[in-house]
Amino acid sequence: MNVHLRPTITRDAEEFLEALAEELEIPPYRYEQAETSYKSLGEWLNREDSSIRQFDPQVHIQGSFGLGTVVVPISDDEHYDIDAVVEFRKLTKGEITQKELKRRLGVEMRLYAIYRRMNKPVVEHRRCWRLEYADGAQFHMDVTPGLLNGLEQVVLLKARGLDLSLADTAIAITDIDHPFYEILSPTWPRSNPRGYLKWFHSRMAVIFELRKRELMRKSLRAGTEPIPDYEVRTPLQSAIMILKRHRDIMFITRSDERPISIILTTLAAHAYNGEDKISDALFTILTNMDRFIERSQDGSLVIANPSDPSENFADKWKKHPERAAAFFEWLGRAREDFSRAAVLSNKQLIAEHLAKGVGVGTAERVKKRSVAGLAAPAVLSKGLVSNEAQARSSAVQLKGDRRSA
Repeated sequence: MNVHLRPTITRDAEEFLEALAEELEIPPYRYEQAETSYKSLGEWLNREDSSIRQFDPQVHIQGSFGLGTVVVPISDDEHYDIDAVVEFRKLTKGEITQKELKRRLGVEMRLYAIYRRMNKPVVEHRRCWRLEYADGAQFHMDVTPGLLNGLEQVVLLKARGLDLSLADTAIAITDIDHPFYEILSPTWPRSNPRGYLKWFHSRMAVIFELRKRELMRKSLRAGTEPIPDYEVRTPLQSAIMILKRHRDIMFITRSDERPISIILTTLAAHAYNGEDKISDALFTILTNMDRFIERSQDGSLVIANPSDPSENFADKWKKHPERAAAFFEWLGRAREDFSRAAVLSNKQLIAEHLAKGVGVGTAERVKKRSVAGLAAPAVLSKGLVSNEAQARSSAVQLKGDRRSA
């Protein structure tokens, strides 16, 4: 599947991709909102009369909010999905079942929802509880209970001869579908969100620190507060956001086949090689990401979890080969779309070309953002479609500014 597609990227294309990444970024208050929400829940679980306080519950953020790869929703109807985990640090698998652990967390989360006067009920999902915030907030928080599992994970990985450098932060989590969900057992589903976060940041550590120092220098000059990590954006994070939006648009009517974010993020982080520009990072990733898909002895495709090499993120592909096919279909389309756009020297043409890939509305806003300051704004033709849904079926015609900007 691998193709060599390092096009000569024009300055216009570079600027367009930078503007696209900015367009997809969520506002800082969304990160602040997420941080406030999970810290508030943590305080509630540790309050004096909490029924689970004695188990030392600690709440951590995980998923795209922790990785800094959240993209703005395509429509106002979509929610920001905040993923959190509650680690019970003074409980072990020998003392409680998965079902009972989840029940105890559910009791406290329902009380929290009442205390916070949330109108929507706390809903149980396969592995987590979901807190639905008010309609205007446009986000929900999925909270997964877990127990510390580092020692067992070290033993497991050591026995299999696998990398155990991140095993100390492993946890055991609950899953309704697990065969030992209702009985006391040492066998629980495993996860390691803190280990994955550590690995992901290691893939961009150098440029992250450089950019954070630069922001801190400017901040000190302006006399403002220290820079939180979510305000630092690296080319790796920006490239992942662009790829996620391209995937979301491509699979907007085929959501069951949509490649999952953890696969895109893992392969992109593997392929990233410290590039300083978003465009360079994007094409390095697109060129190389499938090289990190391995094959097991039985021929199955494997995308190992870097924080738990015994876990295969692509394990569902064996039972659902259409999902593997969908991933490679998406990769081929993304390579083609961005490669063709990269050689264009006109932002109007680039917007036209990428409209079906990233959404018509997004492409139009990015074009306006990237050509801001030009004397003559583009004039849109009657053929311009106005929303992302139309992008799936409509050809876009833009007229007006054909200059290089």
